[in-house]
Amino acid sequence: MRAMTSKRYVALLRGVNVGRAKRIAMADLRKLVGDLGYDDVRSVLNSGNLVFSGPVKPQDEVATQIEEALVLKLGVAARVLVLDAFELAEVIAGNPLLDQAGDHSRLLAFILSSPHSSPQARQALEGLCGQEWQTGATALGQRAAYVWCPDGILDSAAAAALGKQLGDSTTSRNWATLLKLHALCTAPL
Repeated sequence: MRAMTSKRYVALLRGVNVGRAKRIAMADLRKLVGDLGYDDVRSVLNSGNLVFSGPVKPQDEVATQIEEALVLKLGVAARVLVLDAFELAEVIAGNPLLDQAGDHSRLLAFILSSPHSSPQARQALEGLCGQEWQTGATALGQRAAYVWCPDGILDSAAAAALGKQLGDSTTSRNWATLLKLHALCTAPL
């Protein structure tokens, strides 16, 4: 059994390995995070998704540590959002669109950088998520905004509007990827 001084984290890198910019080999990323003192570092897909264990620290501190190491060691500047395993479980459990979404690759979760975002930002998101979309649906949770894109992510007006509203303070992942990350978080070490 793991000591209470350790917990599992999920790191989501924004804009990594999309197109030709910000290319990072996942083996290099796993090594970088391991060299920072974290254990059991695993990656999911080739787009900057990590699960790892380490000492209990504020998630913002862990994110900053990884962001700085990315620049210093790999020469890549990328925003990193870090959740702990409990927060990821809440994102998974809090999705009200699962009944509508038949294809998990077309169901997005925009992970919010803070569960306590400003009232103005939250109000703007509530307005977008309360809007009727021609196709698809949106919903706002505590730590994520969910978007069902039945016609595809690139053709989703809702996904485009949320992405524009949130800017670089978020990163999105499809539901299939989040489920893989969640499975790694709950798997025994």
